[in-house]
Amino acid sequence: MKKGTLRQILLITDGCSNQGEDPVAMAALAREHGMTVNVIGVLDENERTEGLKEIENIALSGGGIHQLVYAKQLSHTVQMVTRKAMTQTIQGFIHKELQSILGHDKEIEDLPPDKRGQVVEVVDELGETMDLEVLIMIDTSASMQHKLPTVEDALLDLSISLHSRIGENEYALYAFPGKRKQVERLMDWTPILKDIHTIFPKLTTGGITPTGPALKEAIDAYQKKRSKRGLLDDGYIEESSS
Repeated sequence: MKKGTLRQILLITDGCSNQGEDPVAMAALAREHGMTVNVIGVLDENERTEGLKEIENIALSGGGIHQLVYAKQLSHTVQMVTRKAMTQTIQGFIHKELQSILGHDKEIEDLPPDKRGQVVEVVDELGETMDLEVLIMIDTSASMQHKLPTVEDALLDLSISLHSRIGENEYALYAFPGKRKQVERLMDWTPILKDIHTIFPKLTTGGITPTGPALKEAIDAYQKKRSKRGLLDDGYIEESSS
């Protein structure tokens, strides 16, 4: 089995999109291009988000995971969602492979216990050895201003927690809205987010939430990265449809 690359878009937001393309449609397009879209909604204590349905629908269309979380719990949630999405994606790929062998009416649960155990081992091993690319989209609308320090710490913790993996990790960081346009690149692809503390203090917050354009920019960024790499590394694993 070719090792390939797991490609994730991690969207961190606290509200409804209100400008640009439909984010649910953009998430579906990302999925078609082999990217999983995960969404974390960041809340304050006693705060309820009106964007819950949108958060759910973006993740569903993007083949990923969604999670609402209070700011103080964000660090653990970012790590959990990233890891869980990796496992789900690998399981989906292996499930498709098994169906092509066993028949489309068969499930992993239909395997004998010892064979199911072997599948779990393969999933765990691939989770540690496959290359991982995470493109992080941070909502910098006005309501996120006081939450950004927590987001900063959570992303640094994510980078540290994944550093022990055998597979290579790469991260890119974008904000929406940006200073001069709807979406702004803060950090190009890098193996560790060690310079993140120099970026966050310079962020400005605005009133709009252009989630759809942000996802469109993420797709474009991945396409550019893959075109630079050429055809030598086109072995990405598509996301699970479950």
